[in-house]
Amino acid sequence: MKENSIYDKKSLRTVVGKNADFNELAKDCVAFSNAEGGSIDIGIEDDQTLPPEEQKIPDGLATEIVNKVTGKTQGVVLSAETLIAENGGEFIKLHVLRNANSPSATTSGKFFLRIGDNSVPVGPEDISRLAEDKGCISWEDTETKYSWRDADPEKLASFIKLLKKSDRVSNFVKQKETKEILDFYYLTDPDSDKMTNLGVLFIGKQTQRGRIQNAPVIQCIKYDQNGEKVNKWLWDDYTMNPYEMINSVWELVPEWKESSEITEGMFRRNILAYPEKVVRELLSNSLVHRPYTVRGDIFINIHPDHIDVVNPGRLPLGVTVKNILHTTKKRNEHMAAVFYALHLMEREGSGYDMMYETLLANGKPIPVVTEGDDSVSVRVDRRIINEEVIKVMQHADQRYDVKQKQLICLGLIALHESLTASELIKILNLKDADALRSWLRLLIDKDIVVSTDDRSKAKEYRVNPDILRGSEYKGKTSLKRIEDYRLKELILEDLKIYKTASLAEIQKRIGEEIPSKKIWNQLQKLVANGIVLKVGKYRWQKYQINE
Repeated sequence: MKENSIYDKKSLRTVVGKNADFNELAKDCVAFSNAEGGSIDIGIEDDQTLPPEEQKIPDGLATEIVNKVTGKTQGVVLSAETLIAENGGEFIKLHVLRNANSPSATTSGKFFLRIGDNSVPVGPEDISRLAEDKGCISWEDTETKYSWRDADPEKLASFIKLLKKSDRVSNFVKQKETKEILDFYYLTDPDSDKMTNLGVLFIGKQTQRGRIQNAPVIQCIKYDQNGEKVNKWLWDDYTMNPYEMINSVWELVPEWKESSEITEGMFRRNILAYPEKVVRELLSNSLVHRPYTVRGDIFINIHPDHIDVVNPGRLPLGVTVKNILHTTKKRNEHMAAVFYALHLMEREGSGYDMMYETLLANGKPIPVVTEGDDSVSVRVDRRIINEEVIKVMQHADQRYDVKQKQLICLGLIALHESLTASELIKILNLKDADALRSWLRLLIDKDIVVSTDDRSKAKEYRVNPDILRGSEYKGKTSLKRIEDYRLKELILEDLKIYKTASLAEIQKRIGEEIPSKKIWNQLQKLVANGIVLKVGKYRWQKYQINE
């Protein structure tokens, strides 16, 4: 088993002998405790999957490990057991429970968090984020001085009506009394009649909402080509709850209704500059996933060719711009539950999947997430990169039973004309080729996507020409999709004419749109087969036919 966010392995030397390092083990236990918990196999080397066959665990070592790690940590709960592997070798499995209530630390006062297969330190500036993510600071559940009976009657009635109409709310909840529904969604304290901050946000009066800490404010600013402000919309008077704010942003800003016209056979179709589902999801994410313990407004910056949605605060600890498509981390979980019930956002962990699929289905690039020192920005482009991608994805969605993952993968391949396995892994921010299989397998099995015979990460994927014809694809002919045997002949023909040439010179002559790595791969195969010789080294390296 490979090391990951919930699993690690260590040599027996970590806990036995004069070089035993219990401080290192304590660090990893703290990291697991602050994340999702996990297990550590002690007695298995990093490059192995099983312990040595002859390995025996000394009596009492498992208990000794638990006692020593417990003495070096605070807030860490763990247990250990001695197990026998399938090859007969013994090892210790250390189970570390997730600390759901408070941050764990070493006795020296250091905090760590498990991210991927690493235990990373948590700096002083991030300890408050860790405490908030642990629920030690729960803004949404904090009780206010306002009774729910003093809430805005119109907002209260509207909220209850929306919940009872929602197909995402069970009949069991719909049949409850008003106070019971408010308790169920944490809008009120169950032991009193007081509203929580979340309750004031949704059903409170304007004066009540304006007095709670860091109630959300949205600024939407339009810029021209020179970066000058030309228009501005504000939602800063606290008269609206989050549901009303999202609807108002969509209805009031005219730029959302702008569109581009494309041809579909005999018909014309309008593609919105920014799909409604994407805009609403971005706004919902901004309201739900921001830390309400920090000040700051939500900014929607509209530029001529893209929008930036900027949210105060950083990503939750454990979530990065690289793993955001695959990692779920709840920050305001009760608010997220309300948003999901009201159809304001997708279920936890599927919002970015939906945005990827929607944008690709409209021939647009995927969103770009950037994390700053005190904010998170998401960029969505206005332009349609390739109209023909729209046809391909529609054709595949209508004729084949493909899931969201496969549609995203197909859209990326069609948008780029062809992609290698390593390029797909990078774009989708996957760990390795094994993780890529679930995205690609169905497309390969249904012959929607075809690949080269190369078994390495250089294996190239492209849309099956039959699918392109079936979708009436009319994209420009490009050498980027050139097959390997044709590319090899082009390279050999170039070298016959020019005798000696560098990779860059060959690429410039046979087709600059062909990826240089693709040409390099073919050159290496020709060299390995003795057909082509290398001349020179490093950046002066050139190639010539072996006469």
